[in-house]
Amino acid sequence: MTFFQRALTRPVRRGAAVAGAVAAGTLLIAACGDRGAGSPAASPEAGASAAPAAGFNDADVAFAQGMIPHHRQALEMAELADSRASDREIKALASRIEKAQDPEITTLRSWLASWGKPESPASDHGTGHGSGHDDGAMPGTASGTASGAASGNASGTASGMMSGHDMDALMSAKGADFDRKFARMMIDHHNGAIAMAEAEQKNGRNAAAKELAGDVAENQSAEVDQMRDILSRL
Repeated sequence: MTFFQRALTRPVRRGAAVAGAVAAGTLLIAACGDRGAGSPAASPEAGASAAPAAGFNDADVAFAQGMIPHHRQALEMAELADSRASDREIKALASRIEKAQDPEITTLRSWLASWGKPESPASDHGTGHGSGHDDGAMPGTASGTASGAASGNASGTASGMMSGHDMDALMSAKGADFDRKFARMMIDHHNGAIAMAEAEQKNGRNAAAKELAGDVAENQSAEVDQMRDILSRL
């Protein structure tokens, strides 16, 4: 069960407690006449994604900032499969990657917003790391979190990100050639994400971020095994 599936089932398991809390909150808001105050808690879209604001450290921020562009590139690679792949399993895997990682980007962005942090670590200068949320924080940036984590990938970058040359090669490929390139590159890409997720599990503070990291490590490890099997038969 993924992070998002668990989030959807939690209200069912906690139905009585949640119903009581909502009822009490509604009465209090009505009494105070404070509807539409603009609080994130009042938004129906806030949900589980707003919860991490309670506590986080630099490792949580680095995980979110690093995973957003990492997921975006995975989506770019997966979108190419629709018109270029010939293998059904590659196409199905690419579709699954899109469905999993697109909503994760939305969640990661919402966490950074709730933490008062920018999406890019490059724009994080002077944003007050001593906010009181960062007790026990691990120093470093998104690139530092993944540093040395996935050596030997196609592009030579620590986080498994593909270079411009790699992406051009993938875009120019079709059929079985695309299938092989996609599988090899996505294995490296996934290994980078797994390393980042494992670093978050080890060094992060926020429970929801660590839970998502666990899902990333588990699901993408399974997909790496699947892609290795695909390569063995292509």
